[in-house]
Amino acid sequence: MNLYKKNMSKLLFGLVVICTSLSCQKSLEEKPLSFLSPENFYKNEADAKSAINGVYSALYTYDLYLQPMWNLTVLDDDHVSGADWYLGTAGAGNPQGYWGVDGPWVGCYNMISRSNTVLENVEKITTNIDVDVKNRILGEAYFLRGWAYFQLVQLYGGVPIRLQSLSLDANSSVPRSTVKQVYDVVIADFKKAEENLLPVGNAKAGEVGRVTRGVAKGFLAKTYATMASGAAKGSITVRGGTDNGNYTYTKDVVTGLASIDPKVYYTLARDKALEVIVSGEYTLFTSVTDLWSKTGRNTKEHMWELQALGGSTFVNEIHNYFSAYSTFGRGAVWFTNNHYKDYDTTDLRALDGVVHNYEMNNAAKTKVFYPSWQPYRYKTLNTLTYANTPANDDRAYTIKYASVSDPSVSKSDAHFPMIRFAEMYLIVAEADNEINDGPTAQAYTNLNIIRTRAQASAAPINLTQTEFRSFVLAERAREFVFEGVRRSDLLRWGVYLQVMNKISVSQNNITKVRSTKNLLLPIPLSELNSNKSITANNPGW
Repeated sequence: MNLYKKNMSKLLFGLVVICTSLSCQKSLEEKPLSFLSPENFYKNEADAKSAINGVYSALYTYDLYLQPMWNLTVLDDDHVSGADWYLGTAGAGNPQGYWGVDGPWVGCYNMISRSNTVLENVEKITTNIDVDVKNRILGEAYFLRGWAYFQLVQLYGGVPIRLQSLSLDANSSVPRSTVKQVYDVVIADFKKAEENLLPVGNAKAGEVGRVTRGVAKGFLAKTYATMASGAAKGSITVRGGTDNGNYTYTKDVVTGLASIDPKVYYTLARDKALEVIVSGEYTLFTSVTDLWSKTGRNTKEHMWELQALGGSTFVNEIHNYFSAYSTFGRGAVWFTNNHYKDYDTTDLRALDGVVHNYEMNNAAKTKVFYPSWQPYRYKTLNTLTYANTPANDDRAYTIKYASVSDPSVSKSDAHFPMIRFAEMYLIVAEADNEINDGPTAQAYTNLNIIRTRAQASAAPINLTQTEFRSFVLAERAREFVFEGVRRSDLLRWGVYLQVMNKISVSQNNITKVRSTKNLLLPIPLSELNSNKSITANNPGW
């Protein structure tokens, strides 16, 4: 067993034990967890490690990344197309029709509850624990709690803040805090995580899949940029609509962020992203195929990936839905022709990152090429002839989740990128443009680092602030397609409704029509019934 598999097996084994002991039960409320009871636990380093594994294990459930988090976020943007049987609920603006609609709320509060318990009790362990490991575990708990609130505030707006376990605060009715108050908690937790976590590569940083100091810095940068763009005013141009034209929209200020100074928060975002860049802990891949290969996992620019291990309990189905080869015959999700056409003809993210020739998993082994308008390039490959059946059956499948141990089964070991180093460059480019009321040399340099890696042309010179802002937004879409970034980008820039409704009905007759209620997810009814301090659901639900 190689070192990567050995380290990940240690982490996943711990998660299996924790998940089994919990019976992986769903709950909309925080509940005391017997396996974390301070009376008979928290005696030594092994106990502390088991406890923090219990926090991570909440990610590996049908509340979060076994499906709901990517169904409710990745499927809901302007560039996604797919099978109507799969996109017909959340992907069509009807999240309440999806069985996992309550998952993010349940899963995130589960993580918060467990993190609170870890923070309250690991601090008390004074013997039989390495102090650096102790601080790292506390840092992980702060980070995971902050991460959970970061997801909640983006998906639901202001939410109840719970910073103590039920053993210290048994009150089940907690009112919603403001959006700004929740973000303040996110920032405070990420800062505490940054102080306590160890850098990647440190002998005591833990197994692969754990968060490190750079991850905390990266999420701080993302948080600051999210808040700053939400508060900014002005306009932004987005390519789309029924004719794939360029449309300029006046952005909405995100509810709850009107009081903050965008330049202040963009400065914080830029500076924190630059800390990650100059740390030397991460590098970009030069090959798109290497970036998304099994051998590339947890290396170079993969700052934090959600782990999976073939043959274990910790597998998922994302490769089966998003890849060309699938037990369904073909995958259920692809991106639109319009988005494909937004890449340069030399861009490796389109040339190598999209599956151009594939064989369907059917009796006929039908061979298909993409795109239909380039038969001269893809119809014949290695003496084999590919066709589009039916005619012009264009499906731009990504390679991002295809490199798994066994693609012939429905569940395998695809890793999901939680944050990549490439985003740090684009945050610097975006922030510098906003701070200086137009792009500086530093903004262009950081943007073009990502463009150059993809072998795309450099960004046009002499862009205005609005033009550069729009270019960065489009570049993020090209770089992070199917990584859960696009929807949050449209929302934080206040143009989600305008962009989606300009399309109306997209490729493969997928509806993109949205109303104001789609800006936030509905709060679970069980939470409304149990928490008497929340008297109404989010608008429209």
